[in-house]
Amino acid sequence: ATFLACSPKSNASYMGYKQALEDVQKHGALEVPMHLRNAPTKLMKEQGYGKDYKYAHNYEGSFVSQQHLPHKIKENRYYSPTENGHEKRIKEWLEKNKS
Repeated sequence: ATFLACSPKSNASYMGYKQALEDVQKHGALEVPMHLRNAPTKLMKEQGYGKDYKYAHNYEGSFVSQQHLPHKIKENRYYSPTENGHEKRIKEWLEKNKS
């Protein structure tokens, strides 16, 4: 409890959650990008489900630049780390690996 009480604080995740919730309320359920859709049948594969999916663990650092959000909100960012504590390193890493 003492460690947590003395740790740097941030509400970045909470603010991101609130932004995402607003988008859900504004846009409703949006389509999952085709490359992220599971293709358990031949027909679904033929329709392009899963095509060009990049499995992050097959790339250096287990990171790959790939769109994961629906097209309508693809530019949105829901997590903006602060300069507090470990978030500063997360922020630097995200900037370095910006897609």
